[in-house]
Amino acid sequence: MEIISKVSLGSRMDQVYIPKNRIGFDIGNYVIIKPLNLEIEKKPLEKIYFYRIKNIVSIKLEIINEVFIIIDKYVQNYENIIITGSFLEEGFHFNDIDVLVLTEDKISLNIISLDVKKKTGINGHILVLSSKALVRGLEADPLYQMMLSRCVAQKRFIYKTKPALNYKLLDLHLFKSKTLLDNFDILNGREKYNLVRNLVAIYLYLNKKKITVESVDGEIKNIFGVNVLKIKDNVLDKKDFIRKYKLIYNKSFNLILRGIEHGSK
Repeated sequence: MEIISKVSLGSRMDQVYIPKNRIGFDIGNYVIIKPLNLEIEKKPLEKIYFYRIKNIVSIKLEIINEVFIIIDKYVQNYENIIITGSFLEEGFHFNDIDVLVLTEDKISLNIISLDVKKKTGINGHILVLSSKALVRGLEADPLYQMMLSRCVAQKRFIYKTKPALNYKLLDLHLFKSKTLLDNFDILNGREKYNLVRNLVAIYLYLNKKKITVESVDGEIKNIFGVNVLKIKDNVLDKKDFIRKYKLIYNKSFNLILRGIEHGSK
């Protein structure tokens, strides 16, 4: 027997009223109470795969599940859906949710992003790639490696790649980090952190080091002598920080220039 009832406000505890004349539900029996609207409208949480994620709060899991449902509704054929970026960090200091959809199909990003915003209240930053393009990116681009070093995926994945230094691509990425030198005073903490992380990821990659969110954040602390939280909170000693930043930037630039001059990609 099932009974549909409503949660009522009580003075000390809230309660659910059920009729006295009923079959079953005897006094003293244990029962399970579920929100009816969630059971009808939402699919149960599917099994998902975590990569270098230690803890994640339940509300974020519900959002991830909702994103998977939305993309499944709009994309007929896809190999995987991967959630990355600051959304997976502890706390709620994120501006959007980064979603990587692996598919060969052309999809309407605007419609999906709008639906994600409508259903979750969060802006969806959707990136569409084929699996082949992702593998090429993992081979040549340290930012791709960092992106997938901490993520949540709908399906299990393993990518075996061999590093293929593309110095011209690295030069383009490095140029982005020059923004910090030119605009230190007007950038906020999150913007500074992203530019520092970009620089340090390239520096580690050029020195054939493993690229993960943890390794990059650890190297930032080693180089600058500050925790990444101080960068995000925008509380830095400008003179000392800029001096160290220029040193790493110039080292990276010289390594890239040398690679280009020797005829590498």
